[in-house]
Amino acid sequence: MGLQLTRGAEYAIRAMTYLARYPEGHVASLHEIGEAQDIPESFLAKILQSLVRAGLAVSQRGAHGGFTLAHPASEITMQQVIEAVDGPISVNQCVLSPEDCARSASCTVHLAWLRAQAQLMDVLGSITLESLVPQPATVG
Repeated sequence: MGLQLTRGAEYAIRAMTYLARYPEGHVASLHEIGEAQDIPESFLAKILQSLVRAGLAVSQRGAHGGFTLAHPASEITMQQVIEAVDGPISVNQCVLSPEDCARSASCTVHLAWLRAQAQLMDVLGSITLESLVPQPATVG
């Protein structure tokens, strides 16, 4: 299958990007987010719970309850969203746990994995939700 995000991480990015489209404080219901992003509500509920636990989203109860971003979209990165749902991102097990591999200290491939990991984290850590929100076209 290769290196690939989980469906949960993909859905988390879609849900958070949806919330980022609205002004600060806008509360979107689970149903609204699920319908707009084509995400099954039962799965979305679990994803949003993870995002709330990570401090990236806020849950509001009640008749007009739902979810909103916990921080401005400009301060939440793809890396944070993915790790809130999936845990630490790693291109290879030896990057997360080099002690589990007897060859890590002398392995030239390990060095390549470390370089790939650093670049991946640089990219995911620099992409904010704000940058993923489609901007309205300007008429010039």
